[in-house]
Amino acid sequence: MKIAYCILGTFNSGGMERVLANKANYLIKQGHDVTVITTDQQGRNSYYSLDTKIQCVDLQINYTEDLKLGLAKRLVSYTRKQRIHRRKLRLLLSETPQDIVVSLFDHDATILPNIKDNSRKVLEIHFSRYKRLQYNRKGLWRWVDKYRSYQDLKLVKKFSRFVVLTEEDKRYWGALPHIHVIPNANSFVPKKISTGTTKQVIAVGRYDAQKNFEELIHVWKSVAHVFNDWSLTIYGHGPQKQSLENQITQLDLQNSVTLHPPVTDIEAAYVDSAILVMTSRYEGLPMALLEGQACGLPLIAYACKCGPRDIIRDSVNGYLIEEGDRIGMADKLIMLMGNHELRKELGNNAAQMSQNYAEDIIMKQWLDLFDELLQQKEKKYIGAKLR
Repeated sequence: MKIAYCILGTFNSGGMERVLANKANYLIKQGHDVTVITTDQQGRNSYYSLDTKIQCVDLQINYTEDLKLGLAKRLVSYTRKQRIHRRKLRLLLSETPQDIVVSLFDHDATILPNIKDNSRKVLEIHFSRYKRLQYNRKGLWRWVDKYRSYQDLKLVKKFSRFVVLTEEDKRYWGALPHIHVIPNANSFVPKKISTGTTKQVIAVGRYDAQKNFEELIHVWKSVAHVFNDWSLTIYGHGPQKQSLENQITQLDLQNSVTLHPPVTDIEAAYVDSAILVMTSRYEGLPMALLEGQACGLPLIAYACKCGPRDIIRDSVNGYLIEEGDRIGMADKLIMLMGNHELRKELGNNAAQMSQNYAEDIIMKQWLDLFDELLQQKEKKYIGAKLR
């Protein structure tokens, strides 16, 4: 089977890039032909290792160059780049025919359904239905976000299949006949799990508005008063790094909060921690929760849209906190930090529950979906010949 994935780039250390790398590597090992098509790679290496048999093609559209432009100039440039993108992607798919082409809901999503290359088109989303509306941008940009959210619903109907990560998010899209739920798989199988004895809390994610780490740092101020021998390490990078550093200094938390750059061996960081915490404003299916769970960490997270409710069973493998409830978040952290036996119990439960997201189980769902699409395609071809 020939499968192509379309994404902005593979150079970032984000969850979507990790998931794509894992899928592509798995499919190659199963004997499939995999191509990764990017628009903004700009010669950068993939952050996560990709099998050398995977074909990587960059179309050199470079949408990210326009991020600093004003709205009017950005719209003009985007229209021009979409036209170039359409021409290059159509040419690539005609020269290297694919059985399945998967969009990760990036700039290619509006283009793919209109390319008649005889492949089956699949759209997968790594955020919730209301991702665009979670930004809460001001002025004209807010109306742009609302319009794009409305357009998203029209767009997904053009694909052969639309894949979301959670049952919760599926409900937000309405009664679509072609929608499927396939969660992310565990990123790795840990060699060992956390003992829960280190006085270390971990958070992982990009330093941006979505991850809401400023909220976590405020919560930690209350926690640090009770347990001044514990520390919080936030692994990531992003545009809010400086403001987060300033906040840490203003709250006098330099001795207990560390902003750590991303690491490829994040498994070791999880195993060396005792609790994983997440304060995101929105998610798809948080890789940090899946990874922390696999490493035997109890999980504490805001019950944002979407993902935490699918992963966390309250008081079994962790705790769900209502969004914005800083006191509730601090109370659960303090309770777990003060009780090693409870940490161990919830952590063991988490490790067991992580088996629901084993790679073989999740990838079978993807391969079954691809096989179904190709069988439908074959039946349609045979039917056309008989007519």
